Amino acid sequence: MAKILLIAGDFVEDYEIMVPFQALQAMGHDVHAICPDKREGDSVKTAIHDFEGDQTYSEKPGHNFALNATFADTDPAAYDALVVPGGRAPEYLRLDERVLDIVRHFMTGDKPVAAICHGAQLLAAAVSLEGRRVSAYPACAPEVRLAGANFVDLEVTQAVTCGKLVTAPAWPAHPEWLRQFHALLT
Repeated sequence: MAKILLIAGDFVEDYEIMVPFQALQAMGHDVHAICPDKREGDSVKTAIHDFEGDQTYSEKPGHNFALNATFADTDPAAYDALVVPGGRAPEYLRLDERVLDIVRHFMTGDKPVAAICHGAQLLAAAVSLEGRRVSAYPACAPEVRLAGANFVDLEVTQAVTCGKLVTAPAWPAHPEWLRQFHALLT
C-alpha cells in the first residue's frame, strides 16, 4: 500500500482532514499528517464548514487533530502520494516556501495528489495548473483559472481526476474523491 503525506495547518476543515486520514488508513495506507513548525504529537485546530443556506459556508470550532509526524523531518521523496485538505489552512500555508516545495515535489514528480475544497489554493500557489481540469470550492475558481487550469464546476458530491490529480469542491464529495484517489494508489 501507499505511503501518503497529508499537509495540515490550524483551521483545516475538520471533515477534510479527519475523514481522509482515517479512511486511507482503513484501506491499508500509511498516512503521515504534518504541519509547519509542529512536531509529532502536536495538534492543529480544525474548523467545521457547513452549508446552511447562506451565501457561503458557515464556520464553527472543530476538534484538535493530533499530528503523527514532524514537519522538519519530512522528506517528500519518501512518500508515494500527497493529500491537501481544505479549510482556511491552505490560505496561509501557501505563504510557506517549504510547503510549496513539498507540493511541487509531488506535482512535478507526477505522483498522485488529492486536493479538496480550498486545497486548490495551495496547488495554485505552488505550480502552474496549465491544461489541468481542477475542481475546488467555487470561491477558489478565480485562483484556479489564474494558475492556468480549466475550473470544473461540479456538484458538491462529485470529484474529477486529471492525470494523477484528484480534486473536489468540498467534504460531501469524500466518497467519490477518495474512490478516485484510491484508484490512483493501487
